[in-house]
Amino acid sequence: MPVVGAPQIAQRKPAWLKQRLPLAGPNFRELKQTMRGLSLNTVCEEARCPNIHECWEDREASFLIGGQDCTRRCGFCDIATGKPKGYDTDEPRRVAEAVEAMGLNFAVVTGVARDDLADGGAWLYAETCRQIRQRLPRCGVELLIPDFRGKPDALRAVTDARPEVLSHNLETVRRLFRHVRPAFAYEGSLRVLERARAWMPAECATKSNLILGMGETEDEIVEAMRDLRSVDVQILTIGQYLQPTHKHLALQRYVTPAEFDRYAAIGAQLGFDHVESGPLTRSSYRAGRQAQDAGVWDRPVHVTA
Repeated sequence: MPVVGAPQIAQRKPAWLKQRLPLAGPNFRELKQTMRGLSLNTVCEEARCPNIHECWEDREASFLIGGQDCTRRCGFCDIATGKPKGYDTDEPRRVAEAVEAMGLNFAVVTGVARDDLADGGAWLYAETCRQIRQRLPRCGVELLIPDFRGKPDALRAVTDARPEVLSHNLETVRRLFRHVRPAFAYEGSLRVLERARAWMPAECATKSNLILGMGETEDEIVEAMRDLRSVDVQILTIGQYLQPTHKHLALQRYVTPAEFDRYAAIGAQLGFDHVESGPLTRSSYRAGRQAQDAGVWDRPVHVTA
């Protein structure tokens, strides 16, 4: 089982994970200034995403709502755990203002778990989607949500906002789930995705993510992929676990690019509309392109050639 502490493999990263840090371009600097000016957070920064420069230069970002403190502690996650401070009902307006100011065609909105709130923060997600639509009616929206403790009314509030993509991340395989995500349940996460698919229009998509390198086997990964397809998830992202600190779950191994390619091929065979699979892939990486490939979004997005 995964343990907290030093990585279980050599510290040196393989060549395919090494990136030359690019200079901050004009779009990156403008986006960062916009975020700070509106007192907004991004998961790109909080989770130390390796793709931040690429995505921000392409004018794509993942907004983090609900504050900076999460009420749950997942062993892989670098977002702070703590008691949330307040409830900012003006945040949806500011996110929409930032999306408009940045000229985004596609916006991703995620957030910390807010178990201190009766609805788990569902209103914040739904209202943010509505506010974006009011300012930019043709802007696509992905909402990446927690499980809301399995409360149907909370999930229904979010699906009624009709984002183009509704995402809830499984993250790991059944055997490791309780150790990696102790405050979640494997079947509960599948139920969230199943209900979301049933309650949303056919022109919207559901999506999930798997993180590899925490001790799972290939058979277990394929089983998780099959489980996601069994509830009609259409978009899947698969990436490498990079241990943030020695206080997080120990990294067990680096998955090779060839293995990631194989999982992408398996995903296509299983019937996913789009599989984004690679060592540096993160859930919101190239989210607009994912939605396009899944057939739920047809506007051009800013992408790097």
